[in-house]
Amino acid sequence: MEPIIIEGTAKTPSVRFDANAKIFEIKGRSIPENSVEFYKPLVDWLEQYKENPLEKTEVNIKLEYFNTSSSKCILDVFKKLEAIHKAKNEVQINWYYEEDDEDMLEAGEDYESIIRVPFKMIVTE
Repeated sequence: MEPIIIEGTAKTPSVRFDANAKIFEIKGRSIPENSVEFYKPLVDWLEQYKENPLEKTEVNIKLEYFNTSSSKCILDVFKKLEAIHKAKNEVQINWYYEEDDEDMLEAGEDYESIIRVPFKMIVTE
């Protein structure tokens, strides 16, 4: 499978979904003009990846900030990961947040309460 590698900008996060390197990461700021358009390739890629996932899929989410429309799209990404997990594959989401960023911690906890995938909250330095 071809990896998805997107360089981050001031409005969009960097993305690296690479099954060969066992790296799944979304990092930076997510305030794109069109969130659905930005996240659709990731959702589609995970749909294809679901057919032949790795033994363990570990996804690092290192967002500084995301807007409301991104939050829905991130949930769509997590729903694909949940489908992989439900198919008896090991999936873990690592949610990174800064120690004093209550909003990002709460956002991670909200996702954790919705999605049936193991979540790990990690404080960044």
